[in-house]
Amino acid sequence: MISVILIWLYMIVTTFLLGYGILTGITYLCSYRIRRWSSYLVCGLAVAAVYTQFFSIFAPVGLTANLILSGICLLIAYSCRKKLWLECRDRLSGLDIGKIIFTIFLFLLYAYGTSRGIIHYDTGLYHAQSIRWIEEYGVVKGLGNLHCRLAYNSASFALSALYSMAFITGQSYHCAAGFLALIVAFICSGLFDIVRRKYIKPSDFARVMGIYYLFNIFDEMISPASDYFMVLTAFYIIISFMDLLETEEKEVCPYAMLCVLCVFLMTVKLSAALIILLVIKPAGMLIKEKRWKEIAVYLFLGIVVAAPFLIRNVMISGWLVYPFTGIDLFSVDWKIPEGIAAYDAKEIQVWGRGYSDVTAYNMPFWKWLPAWYEGIGGMDRLFVPTAFIAVIVFAIRFIRNIARMQDKLLVEGVLSLSFIFWLVTSPLIRYGCVYVYLTSAVVLGDVFVEFTRADSKKILQKICIAAVGVFLLYKTVAFGRELVTTYVNDYWLCQKDYDNYETLSYEIGGITFYYPAEGDRVGYESFPSSPVKVKLGLRGHSIEDGFYYLE
Repeated sequence: MISVILIWLYMIVTTFLLGYGILTGITYLCSYRIRRWSSYLVCGLAVAAVYTQFFSIFAPVGLTANLILSGICLLIAYSCRKKLWLECRDRLSGLDIGKIIFTIFLFLLYAYGTSRGIIHYDTGLYHAQSIRWIEEYGVVKGLGNLHCRLAYNSASFALSALYSMAFITGQSYHCAAGFLALIVAFICSGLFDIVRRKYIKPSDFARVMGIYYLFNIFDEMISPASDYFMVLTAFYIIISFMDLLETEEKEVCPYAMLCVLCVFLMTVKLSAALIILLVIKPAGMLIKEKRWKEIAVYLFLGIVVAAPFLIRNVMISGWLVYPFTGIDLFSVDWKIPEGIAAYDAKEIQVWGRGYSDVTAYNMPFWKWLPAWYEGIGGMDRLFVPTAFIAVIVFAIRFIRNIARMQDKLLVEGVLSLSFIFWLVTSPLIRYGCVYVYLTSAVVLGDVFVEFTRADSKKILQKICIAAVGVFLLYKTVAFGRELVTTYVNDYWLCQKDYDNYETLSYEIGGITFYYPAEGDRVGYESFPSSPVKVKLGLRGHSIEDGFYYLE
């Protein structure tokens, strides 16, 4: 736990300064003042991930990468020292003792959760190996030929590698997902503001679902799975966007920066692609006011965010967006064969539908849906049909209001389309849950708020607020009971390490590779490895030269 706290303190300083530097420069264009400290942290996380991806193209991510990062942060701190000091003083002076105690409690609670828990199955399969490749070599051409899942290039793996601190003790720490969960927990804690204002807003329903998700992953956020990064970032974007709409924010800057964060989210997991449609709001504002220079700035930022992700894709797999073979621009010797990439894409889809046989790829929607639904457990069996209802409700409201389109319908539309896109492609609940939860909460929550707007129906809002309170109390008590019953007096100093498995070895060109003695998981320690023994061609005499497919 102490290791998590120390790494988080380093993350807070570096991400805050990176975010502060970027946002200070951007907001200078429009004289906008950032209202939340979390904005600096989330922006800094995205900047750190982009920086790491660029760095990995040229070198391994370890001590040197962190020294350069620290140097950049020191430069920002020195350059902005006066403004930074005044802002920190003003913001800290406004904190009361209650908020300080709550902040410390939440920080320690999530540090405790991140220090121990359940390591995700796919972490042993390829997450840990992907991170170690970044730590050891940065990026290697044709790496996806060793194991196609190593070509699932996610910006979250680069972020985890940057803050793993493997170069210090040899243990690779995985604290980034827990850190992002902590930030989202602070954002969702805004739900308690209901007590002060005594009425409910649509964003409160989104926060309830965010808290529900945070409870669910508390014992899993130790794992550096890209699913957690994707879902948590999506919650942050949607809640923040709704907050801006509810406060009737007129300045385009915060909307535009959230859309740049949407681009970053796509580099974490491509299944989040449709969330970029939120750009309709700031784009419309900028075009209407003919602010062409600002449009160029935001487009440039989006390109910078996406560029290292796309470059790494090409270097790892030979494809611009693996495993999508519709864009075939490069003819390189390390390219994963088209047939394998297409098979992998189909396997992803059928796996999400609950099948392991790729021949089920062409099965009609109405045939696989019932079996898929039967395989869903817990409360998700309730939320999925609720999301279907929410999509229908949105469609009706959209048609009725098409002549006077409202911004809140944009958010509801993006969520509804994202839910449908996820459902018909690869409906794996562990990352699609964000669309299931938020579509239900935002659409139906907005309908409820509109329905209870009249004074005669305020009693329904009070009943709803009471229900939210009962829900939070129940989840808190259940959560506390689980913490007590699963408590283990361990991991107070160092975080729980990756799960590792027994392996066998073989050689290719004098280089030792590993594969599991049984099953398909290897973990972190046996490196380099893949789930099965493979035949590869070496592009040179060392691993750094990369691999090509050997038929």
